[in-house]
Amino acid sequence: MGEANRPVALITGASSGIGLDLAKLFAQGGHDLVLVARNEEALRAVASECEKSGVKVHVLAKDLSNSSAAQEIFDELSSRGIAVEVLVNNAGFGTHGPFVRTKLEEEVGMIQVNITALIALTRLFLPQMISRKSGKIMNVASMAGFAPGPYMSVYYATKAFVLSQSIALSHEVKKHGVIVSVLCPGPTRTDFQKRAKIAESKLFKKPRSMTSMDVAKAGYEGLMAGKLIVVPGFSNKVIRVASKVVPRGMLAKVAGKMNMDR
Repeated sequence: MGEANRPVALITGASSGIGLDLAKLFAQGGHDLVLVARNEEALRAVASECEKSGVKVHVLAKDLSNSSAAQEIFDELSSRGIAVEVLVNNAGFGTHGPFVRTKLEEEVGMIQVNITALIALTRLFLPQMISRKSGKIMNVASMAGFAPGPYMSVYYATKAFVLSQSIALSHEVKKHGVIVSVLCPGPTRTDFQKRAKIAESKLFKKPRSMTSMDVAKAGYEGLMAGKLIVVPGFSNKVIRVASKVVPRGMLAKVAGKMNMDR
């Protein structure tokens, strides 16, 4: 627990976008924070903003594409006696383009951040939650998790992994008082598309892109309500229902058109 028995929320990818807005919401909700991202300067700016809510904020500048990062985070918090009540696995990035032309190191790095680091952090912090019979885990997947996605094939597959594992884990840990919730945003206005180089794709030219705060609010409220799958936005909910009945080959065709440049 944090100061004055405030619960502690650990948020990865907390320096921008959905992670930054989740940090603000957890601070407003009375959680002390552990903020993790690569950019220490950006994290400190987020920390000082969150501290205005009267909570304590710890900053850990870690690059989750390093295989040792998850264990380092766990060891550092353990040595400081900080128990994590809420784990938010939000860090993630995408690559874009025909798979045969993408950079191998970027694809492997993305699997490390989107999947391996998420699994490592969850596995490290979960035993404490089970022994306390309380804890919450939010995994940020994507609408991409519901379909195959040409031109972003590995990214879509990482999100399908997160979605599947989150649903399965929820069934395992519910009886121990631990809640698992998986947030599946659609197109969201953040730095994500800049890094994935897809700002010009049809997907982000649609007016239905949501703000990161709208997505963060849906995720926060869904987690607090113990909701397993959170799909923010009406049009995304419609797509999710359609994904259950439309053949996967057809879904891939539609996603491929959306992911192509212009």
